[in-house]
Parts: sequence; C-alpha cells; structure tokens
Amino acid sequence: MKTTKHNFLKLVMLASFAALILASCSKSNKALSLWNDEAPAKKALIEYVESVTDKKSADFIPVERRIATFDLDGTLFCETNPTYFDFQLFIHRVLDDSNYTPTEEQKALAEEFRATGKVPPLGKEYERMLASAYEGFTLKEYDSYVKDFMQTSQPGYKNLKRADAFYRPMVEVVNYLTENGFSVYVSSGTNRLILRALVCDALKLPPKQVIGSDNVLVSTNQEGKDGLEYTFTKGDKVLLGGVNIIKNLQMNKVSTIVKEIGYQPVLAFGNSFTDASMVNYAMYDNEYKSLGFMLCCDDTEREYGNLKKAEKMLTDCKANGWIPVSMKNDWKIIYGEKAEKTSE
Repeated sequence: MKTTKHNFLKLVMLASFAALILASCSKSNKALSLWNDEAPAKKALIEYVESVTDKKSADFIPVERRIATFDLDGTLFCETNPTYFDFQLFIHRVLDDSNYTPTEEQKALAEEFRATGKVPPLGKEYERMLASAYEGFTLKEYDSYVKDFMQTSQPGYKNLKRADAFYRPMVEVVNYLTENGFSVYVSSGTNRLILRALVCDALKLPPKQVIGSDNVLVSTNQEGKDGLEYTFTKGDKVLLGGVNIIKNLQMNKVSTIVKEIGYQPVLAFGNSFTDASMVNYAMYDNEYKSLGFMLCCDDTEREYGNLKKAEKMLTDCKANGWIPVSMKNDWKIIYGEKAEKTSE
C-alpha cells in the first residue's frame, strides 16, 4: 500500500514538473510569436530576459536599472522606401503644401530627395533647412501636422499607412520588455516632436521616453530675444523656432542618453553604424549583464532590403559582438498581414 501511494505521489510530482516546463516553453513562444522559433536573436533575448528578471539569478537586474534603448528608422520603423519619415514630411511641406512658400534652396533639396530618395551626407546645412520649414508652428499645430501626414499611404506598399509602418516583430519586443519591467526609450536622429507623434501611441510610451534631434523652441512674444532675457507669461504659447540644435546620431546618442536617462542601458537595438555608439555604450563596462542587437536589412521580398548593407552589418556584428537580427529569416511577418510590397 505504501509503495502504491509513494508511486502515485512521485507521478504527481513528475506531472507537475512537466507542466511547469511546458508552461515555461509556451510562455516563451507566445512572447515573440511573430518571430521564428529557431531565430538565434529570439532565443538570446528570451534567455536574457528570463535570467535578469529572476530574483534567484546571479544576473538579476532591479527594475529601475532595466533600461532598453531603440533606434527608430530601420530598427522599429520603415526606413528604406523611399527615405526617412522626417525627410518625406519635409518633401510634403515644401513641394505639396500650398500653405507654405519655401525658399529656393529648400525647394531644390526637396526635389533632390523626391527624385533620388537618397540622404545627403550628414551636415548642418540640410538640418537647418529641415528645421526652418516649420518655423512658427505651435506644439499642437505641429503634432497635428505630423499626425495628418501619418494617415497617408506608405509609398511602395498597398494597404499600409505611414502610421502603421512599424516592424511588428519589433513592436512585440518593445511590449515583451515592457511587460518584464523594462523602461523602453526610443533614441533617433529624427526630430523629437515628430518622434513623439509617431511612437507614443503606437508603442504605448510616454513622451519622456522619446529622445530625438532637437530644434530651438521660443515663445509667442519673445521676438528674437535670448531665452535668458525673456520670461514666459500668461497667454504665451511655445513655438518652433526654426533652428536645429543637435542631430541625435553617433556619439550624440550616448550624450543624450547620459543626460536624459541617467542610467546606462542594458539592452540596445539599432540597424546602422550611426547606432554603434548607443549599442556599444550599453554593452561595454556595464555592471549588469547586457546585450546589443543590430537589424540586417536582408529581406528583398517583403521589404526593400539591401543585401550589400546587410552583409556589411553581419560582418560588423561579428567584429563587435552584436547579435544580428535577420529580417528575412527571423520574422514571420514584417508589417500588417494585408500590407503588400508594390515594386522592386
């Protein structure tokens, strides 16, 4: 009788243990369901999160130090067709908005963008022109202007609005990290106010967790006075000053993260060498276990990939210890299920 009872208890314990294992596996698979199960990046991220959120683990990270930073274009959001969202907005403002009279150099730049889709070398001149196109907008007016443009169709695709041109597997990553106590920040070269309109609702992030390039802000009645010489008063409104301050790329990303977050991130996600500083800052000399991921634009069927750039990024990942993410091999879907690429 004792033997029978002992065997029964043993079977119950084994069944319970098996159930726990299955539940754990099910939870892991459900966490990133739009990723292929064999994707190395998926496995690495889930193993990492499970380790650093387990209080019994030597790798445990307290909630306040679970900081993850993401680039936007090409990491979370469509980059490759025809060009960056902020440049597309500039083209619309200069060439299509009948309420705006552009300068000749703004018009020439916008026409070049539209004709080639290429980004010019980083420089202060074109950043100055981008900023000046919105001078005088109030914050609400600019937010509405950006959101109206977001409702137009994403070029190169059917059944896809610009507002929905997020990589859905990466949105899953943001949600997964948030659910596990991470504070997610988006750090991009795109203007901060454009970023807020794009990502706050889509990724359920507060504006304070959005870091971007910045322009001068002024008050309605400031009339050219330096900010040290003017006091904001009742009835004043904040306006875009039409002058750029900082382009949030490369080392500037590290600088803004240090100043605005105050903690060193433990996870970072990018897609180009302009994100390398941000990713390396998370990985190197960190008191907590940390990882860096880089997306490779290797999907030419569902997306406008660039195999030469993807191969270069894969080489850079091996050289720098970054974990590569293959858009082609790791993801079941990129955009919405009805979205279709329309051209080569």
